[in-house]
Amino acid sequence: MNRKRLFQVIGVVTVINILARFFGFIREVIIGYHFGTSSLADSVVLAYTIPNFLYLVLGGAITTAYISIYSKMVNDIEKQRFHNTVFTYMLIFLLLLIAGLMLFSKAIVAFFFSGLTGSQLLMTSQLFAITAPSALFLVFSMWFSGILNAQNQFYSAAVATLVNNGMFVLLVVLLYPFCGIYAYGWGAVASAVMMIAILFVHLRKNNLHRFRFQWVTTESEYIVRMLKIAIPVLFGGATLQLYIFIQRMFASQLEAGYVAALNYASKFVQLPQTILMTSVTTVIYPMLAKKTAEQDYAGISSVFFRGLKSLFMIIIPVSIFVYFYAEEIVKLIFEYGSFTAQSTKMTAMMLEIFVIGMFAQAANLFVTRFFYAMEKSFVPVATGVISVFGVNILIIKLFIGKYGADAVAWGTTISAIFQFLMLIAASVVQLRLQPEKETQWFRLFLYAICVTIAASIIHKYVDFSNHIVNIAVGGVIFVLFSFLLLKSFRLISLQRLPMMK
Repeated sequence: MNRKRLFQVIGVVTVINILARFFGFIREVIIGYHFGTSSLADSVVLAYTIPNFLYLVLGGAITTAYISIYSKMVNDIEKQRFHNTVFTYMLIFLLLLIAGLMLFSKAIVAFFFSGLTGSQLLMTSQLFAITAPSALFLVFSMWFSGILNAQNQFYSAAVATLVNNGMFVLLVVLLYPFCGIYAYGWGAVASAVMMIAILFVHLRKNNLHRFRFQWVTTESEYIVRMLKIAIPVLFGGATLQLYIFIQRMFASQLEAGYVAALNYASKFVQLPQTILMTSVTTVIYPMLAKKTAEQDYAGISSVFFRGLKSLFMIIIPVSIFVYFYAEEIVKLIFEYGSFTAQSTKMTAMMLEIFVIGMFAQAANLFVTRFFYAMEKSFVPVATGVISVFGVNILIIKLFIGKYGADAVAWGTTISAIFQFLMLIAASVVQLRLQPEKETQWFRLFLYAICVTIAASIIHKYVDFSNHIVNIAVGGVIFVLFSFLLLKSFRLISLQRLPMMK
């Protein structure tokens, strides 16, 4: 794929993903409108935690490993047999798993979210039993997307995600007057079915829809290689979702509403980074796999360091602005219906902490893709385990008694930064990626410091006693000042996705 075509694909995928993530975020806004930061809001968030975890973690691991192996195979017959074997065992495993989740829903919810009792435990387990089947359709949707991406068919996967999120929102709005809180469960399942249906249609158009049961494969070496990639990715690539899972486990032990507040704040932080990383990595990952096969390490190194600079330039200013305007932003987006001023304060406090680690979380996702593409997945797994189960939980355990939900948010932020530093060191040592000899990183850090000072001054002195006007006027001034700083520090050339040079 030439550079012009690559930019076109990234552009279209980015636009579709923006719309998809927008509808996904609207779902959180609707939860806030209906339930605010109440125990019912906590139940909705917790009920979908495990299905969403399986979708993103298990589905992501299978898809990543599949693309890595499939893109390097040359024999069409071997490809089809490999294809059938993956389908067979994935379907059986997921059917058994979903059946277990549904049969033992109350026990599973009580085990993972031990702070729930009485009616809240019953409500959460009922919602969980309804939403559990969505995991089957979502995981297969992720895999179908991977099959299409491996054939350079990127648009259909993005469209399917857009339809999934859009249908979820539409169904909740339509069903809520009749089903109440259960509309969220049925909406999750129906929208997942719609998503997989759209992807299957696109598979059929590309003649990739033939799935047959195959119990024994003659390409066992490919299956073994896939498992060697998938199992580490299952742990290493699950870092962000494990953070979310652990956040909710500990928050369920606090007073009602903090599960929801943490969810609203974390989803807001994930929105810009998810748009950027989903769009770019969807297109870049197959390219990285091919560069690895060609042993083009100079090209990989260039993509790596230029990509980090681009992420820094885009995410850091956004993080700084959101930090200073957290309460105004939460009020503008969420404070309607059952979402009260108290809900705004709870969510804004979490948001201020989360945005400090926003760049680290996005960069971790970007960096780990290089280790997976080069089939060196030990480092992402090791750093992920140390960060999530070591640093993160240690911080929460030490401080949750005194600081409550703040300790949960700080655990995520500090451990994400810690993992980022470990990954950067490992990328230079293990992957032998060579940083370009330039002074731009120093200028980038100076730029970040100046932007922080500017945002602080703007927020303090540009005050119209109206949160909407403050965000609008402060945002315009901040953007203009940031642009001037880019020119002053001679960083404006980075505006053009330098990772693609």
